[in-house]
Amino acid sequence: MSVQYQAVQWNRQKRWYDSVLAGGVAFYLLAFGAVTEHLFPNITEEILLMRAFGTAAFLLLHIILCIGPLSRLSPAFLPWLYNRRHAGVTLFLLALIHAVMVVTTYHAGGDTNPLVSIWISSPLTNSVAGVPFQAFGFFALVILFLMAATSHDFWLANLSAPVWKSLHMLVYAAYALLVLHVTFGVLQAETSWRYAGVMAAGLATVLGLHWAAARKERAADRELAAVAADGWVAAGTVADIPENRARIVCVAGERVAIFKYGGKVSAVSNVCQHQNGPLGEGKIVAGCITCPWHGYQYLPETGASPPPFVEKVPTFQVRVNEGRVWVNPRPNPAGTRAEPAVIEP
Repeated sequence: MSVQYQAVQWNRQKRWYDSVLAGGVAFYLLAFGAVTEHLFPNITEEILLMRAFGTAAFLLLHIILCIGPLSRLSPAFLPWLYNRRHAGVTLFLLALIHAVMVVTTYHAGGDTNPLVSIWISSPLTNSVAGVPFQAFGFFALVILFLMAATSHDFWLANLSAPVWKSLHMLVYAAYALLVLHVTFGVLQAETSWRYAGVMAAGLATVLGLHWAAARKERAADRELAAVAADGWVAAGTVADIPENRARIVCVAGERVAIFKYGGKVSAVSNVCQHQNGPLGEGKIVAGCITCPWHGYQYLPETGASPPPFVEKVPTFQVRVNEGRVWVNPRPNPAGTRAEPAVIEP
């Protein structure tokens, strides 16, 4: 965390992941070029480079979309989640190079404005050949540009976390547009079933991982059934909660993280104010709940970040009775102190 917007200070881990990203992209471009020239010796350099950057961008988008559900399925993939923004910016640059090469190769040689030519070069007909697939790619590139341009925490803070999150969820719209762009583009240029098979495999992988992650998360969203006469909800036993860590429960439609630390229990919203990270999957470090995604911290009693930071999350009243933890389902305003429940000896 920082009180100012400043250049990212690269550490050893970040350098390693960025090196893997850059090296992987470079290796793919070189390998794609070598294999393509071997299989299609008459291909022009323009078409080769155009396809190399286009397929690299599309493959990287699949990897980016798979990182999220993989992180929900296994913590081993969390380090890739931390570096996903760099992958997203790299994706946009690859897609931009592909788009520039397409425009200069196919649309810059005539009297019509190249950007206008994109829209009129494929008139609608009753056949697959008449589908204006380049328009799908254009709109996808606009979305990728907006996401890359707002990837810095400056925009996250000024747009607010909900707006920023909604904007970056448009990556799924971009993916759908690119699936249409690639599918209709391939159908108009190629006849082999192998290309359709690769497309289907990629789509099935993305959808399958998201389905598996959603199925796993659904268990955490089941409402707790035991409710006391005063409306408080039973949230398990103290023994269910590891020391300096949390148990996540669903109360009144909201995920709540119940932390145990130093003989006390506190409950806060599970949603970090930075990028909606899962606070309950973090741990208490130096007296603060520490988000596992990017290290944002909150005091468990108040849900407020320690000064001079200003982030706040809602808190919940808790009590402990005969070893069982009870939570008031009504959240307190963000940053409101909720007296911790003392664990009975």
